Amino acid sequence: MSFDAKKFLQTLTHRPGVYRMIGSGGEVLYVGKAKDLKKRVSSYFRRATNRRIQSMVAQVREIQVTVTHTEAEALLLENNLIKSLQPRYNILLKDDKSYPSIFLSDDEFPRLSFHRGARKERGRYFGPYPSSSAVRETLYLLQKLFPVRQCENSYYANRSRPCLQYQIKRCTAPCVGRVSREEYLRDVRDIVLFLEGKTRDVVNSLVARMEAAAERLEFEQAARYRDQIDAIRKVQERQYVSGERGDLDIVACRAREGQACVQLFQIRGGRNLGNRAFFPRGSAGREEAEILAAFLAQHYLGKATPAQILVSPAPTDRALLEEALGEQAGRKVKLVANPRGERSRWLKMAVQNAELALESRLAGSANARRRLEALQEALGLDEPPRRMECFDISHTRGERAVASCVVFDPEGPRKSDYRRFNIEGIAPGDDYAAMEQALKRRYARLRGGEGVLPDLLFIDGGRGQLESARQALAETGVGGVLLVGVAKGPERRPGMEQLFLLERERPLILDAHSPALHLIQQIRDEAHRFAISGHRARRNKARTRSVLEEIPGIGAKRRQRLLKQFGGLQGLARAGIEDIATVNGISTRLAEKIYRAFHGGE
Repeated sequence: MSFDAKKFLQTLTHRPGVYRMIGSGGEVLYVGKAKDLKKRVSSYFRRATNRRIQSMVAQVREIQVTVTHTEAEALLLENNLIKSLQPRYNILLKDDKSYPSIFLSDDEFPRLSFHRGARKERGRYFGPYPSSSAVRETLYLLQKLFPVRQCENSYYANRSRPCLQYQIKRCTAPCVGRVSREEYLRDVRDIVLFLEGKTRDVVNSLVARMEAAAERLEFEQAARYRDQIDAIRKVQERQYVSGERGDLDIVACRAREGQACVQLFQIRGGRNLGNRAFFPRGSAGREEAEILAAFLAQHYLGKATPAQILVSPAPTDRALLEEALGEQAGRKVKLVANPRGERSRWLKMAVQNAELALESRLAGSANARRRLEALQEALGLDEPPRRMECFDISHTRGERAVASCVVFDPEGPRKSDYRRFNIEGIAPGDDYAAMEQALKRRYARLRGGEGVLPDLLFIDGGRGQLESARQALAETGVGGVLLVGVAKGPERRPGMEQLFLLERERPLILDAHSPALHLIQQIRDEAHRFAISGHRARRNKARTRSVLEEIPGIGAKRRQRLLKQFGGLQGLARAGIEDIATVNGISTRLAEKIYRAFHGGE
């Protein structure tokens, strides 16, 4: 049923709000906001020259509208809906939620650690940082400057003697009482000041402590403070941005040939935390200013925002973004498009990084297109494949078999679509039955509407595996998928692969330098890697779980006590005999048995 735009527009209000364009299957195609809903939505149904808009409008079967009080309120709602619904025609940030931070726990002796995800634990969070490497580098630096523990609570709670971190002077061993709580918390306070950018206060405090220690003739302690001060000053020289002592972000966007790159540099407390590149989906046919506006809304709304953000180019709806970000932050937020002096150099640096990253991405895309076109030619396809899947089986002498399914599209691997299947109920080592089970489970779900069928399906194996795959697809009712078996060939050497197709009697052998073969090898190797990692994890989990069950004298209650005491099997595996013997009901002799079970009698 087609959408009657004329009738819908007659009843549409001129007030601000958010509109959602719905397709024939009930899926949300696009979410947008408007100062004047009637005016904005009407523009889609006039004669449009943009192919992307024409394609989208042709699929619209319904438009849903939410009226808001202000345009800024509409912007907030639009951002939330885009993040939750992920409409295909919107500009989307795939990895928006993956920012890491530093966590300082609220324990008696606080723990400093890397954190990613929901902020549920009690304590302080510093960040977000642009990358995990920036967090790890900062944690390493802090551990050198201030020896505060970074170990997990389960490990910390069960120590009877200091660990290696104490020996190399990276921790003061609060776990065994080698430091007073007052002295430990003094280091914690210095860490907080350092992460807040108040390094001068830290240095002044350390200078005062150094002088006091010298007056008490505690020269060794005074020397430790002196070394800390020297290390902090060296860090300042290396990390501080010239002339800047506050919080600042620098964001630049460049777009070309249907792709875009957004570069984000973060400066916190005057320290350059590094940069990160984003490649938003849905950028084709969009202006840089529009892409940057979408990025700023999705990235900053709902997060801590610095008072100033240097931007290039000036985003569309700049005043509206400043208003919305300011309301969220509770203070004024400025988007500065033409900074002067030193800041102008920083913005140029971000622009150059965006251009270089985009150029590299486009070069990779061109290479990917060449490989897809070569694969199309090699297999005699009507067009380059848009979605490819590959299955592999991994096991050890038939034990704990795992099947992997990896997915590739023209942009490369789609890791969010990868799947693993634990194979059950077959004869050990029966790869044909394992492949058949995995395919049936995978494509029964897809037939039920849980995903998209591939154009091309690779099976790691020869004619036998290919026949098992054909039967599985036939029983599942899946058609229109080209099956290709990838066998390693004579001597299992790379470049000698044989490709088996159902309609060909003899295998197809591509040239070792063929771009099509290189693509197939990449997909096959990724499926192999994903299967092996899944199998190893499953096997190790099963074997570790059975370790305690195989030790005479360890019943269910003792197992429960051990696991509770050490926070799980990994903690128990790391424990020494003396630590294990402290558990109620575990004698020294039994502790020795448990230790040998985990360490192979060493």
